[in-house]
Amino acid sequence: MTSVRLMRNPLSGPRTFNAFQELANSQEILAEITEPKPPTSSKKSQEVVLAFYEALKSRDVETVHKILARDLEWWFHGPPSHQFMMRLLTGEQKDSDVPFEFSPISITPFGNIVVAEGFDTSRPISWVHAWTVTDGIITQVREYFNTSLTVTRLGNQSQPSDFKSKSSTTTEITPVHCPPVWESSLSDQIGKSVPGLVLAI
Repeated sequence: MTSVRLMRNPLSGPRTFNAFQELANSQEILAEITEPKPPTSSKKSQEVVLAFYEALKSRDVETVHKILARDLEWWFHGPPSHQFMMRLLTGEQKDSDVPFEFSPISITPFGNIVVAEGFDTSRPISWVHAWTVTDGIITQVREYFNTSLTVTRLGNQSQPSDFKSKSSTTTEITPVHCPPVWESSLSDQIGKSVPGLVLAI
């Protein structure tokens, strides 16, 4: 290990050195604040999802096709009669079908996953979409109708402070603490009991 010893100018005291250091630090902070930053992954993903909903609303088929992956992975939870998005995007929606508008009430990004929530004001239907965005393209959607959804993060979470290992010599399963990061709020507005699910990201 090599140590470096800083030599101080005998004419300048510790206060002069500290003042220069503070000035340099404040200029670095100012540069960070004023420099334009590229959008974060979360922001980019959110913008893609917003553009998708706008394209749906305006029936802009070309933009919808540009935003969705050709091999979109689709998960659906809800009554089969509520597969409005599937019928809309595959062209199976009939003129006689009651139109369903996807107007999100909230959109929350978590990196490349974006959670959108909304409800139909004319019918007791709430919905949640969990979109996965990769390189500006939606590659997966998890669609939940009349379902209470809780989103949680998986990963290296620290153990709760009251967690104590019984023995270090035996093999044991370590519990994982997964705090919720988002919960649907509109499912209780439909006036009936709905199933609850957890989505781990």
